[in-house]
Amino acid sequence: MAYKITDECIACGACVNECPSSCISEGDPIYKIDASACTDCGACANVCPSSACVPA
Repeated sequence: MAYKITDECIACGACVNECPSSCISEGDPIYKIDASACTDCGACANVCPSSACVPA
């Protein structure tokens, strides 16, 4: 199951550099995860300061 980014996102960008699948992109106003490319590794959740990256 892919991860998703909730409205708790503060758009800090920490998750982008940690994603080994490069499936996170800047959105407006929060970042987005391409669910079809997400490998469910949880790297984004481990670095997110606002706990906005959660399993979908």
